[in-house]
Amino acid sequence: MQLFGIKTPLIKPGEDITKILIASMKELNITPQDKDIFVLAESAVATAEGRVVRLDYVTPSEKAVELSKLYENDPRKMELIIRESDEILGGIPGVVVTITKGVLSPSAGIDNSNAPEGFVVLLPADPKKSAIEIREKLMKEFKCKIAVIIGDSRTQPLRLGCVGIALGCAGITPVEDVRGQKDLFGKPLLITRRATADNLVSAAQIIMGEADESTPAVLIRDAPARFIDGSEDIQIISREECLYFGCFRKHPIMPEK
Repeated sequence: MQLFGIKTPLIKPGEDITKILIASMKELNITPQDKDIFVLAESAVATAEGRVVRLDYVTPSEKAVELSKLYENDPRKMELIIRESDEILGGIPGVVVTITKGVLSPSAGIDNSNAPEGFVVLLPADPKKSAIEIREKLMKEFKCKIAVIIGDSRTQPLRLGCVGIALGCAGITPVEDVRGQKDLFGKPLLITRRATADNLVSAAQIIMGEADESTPAVLIRDAPARFIDGSEDIQIISREECLYFGCFRKHPIMPEK
């Protein structure tokens, strides 16, 4: 599997991110091929879509002011978190844990980094739709079948550091069902599903970085993904099926020492 970082100029609100990618690839002598996969940073896609908000233009509600004191957050950002999230679960100083677009997200995915001073970047309004539209434009330009993933970073419970997560996807199956396949000892896998899109975002983020790398896109070649003509929803499971939520609904069992 090969990964090619695509450096671009600073993307501004209202710009066509596909045109910027095409121009940048031509400058870098990168030519997409059949079954290449593009991973795009959600902040770059959201910025191009105009999902950048100036905090001075946000009037916090009483609820936002109250929660901002509880979680030591800017009340204007807290107002945006309330608007963008499906549910607020709790938090720690500076970070609020939310369910946003059906996924566990810190502060509704609202990003202070990679935004001008005094501004924040929201998540793309519809990441799957964005992936579909960008994919169609790229395939029209390069005359080949490719896939597009809109990705973000997330932390894992009780671990430092971020890994990748796919928010929207087109052209590949984002989660592959490998139940029934055999393990090394011939036993059938019973519950395993491979989060292909998430894993590809994690790989791409090593090149993208989180700071001033100016690499909002990565082209992945020869990835072991299942390519499709259209797009599939990234499956979301219920809280009852979730390992972490399922555990926290019960009283913890403390091991004897």
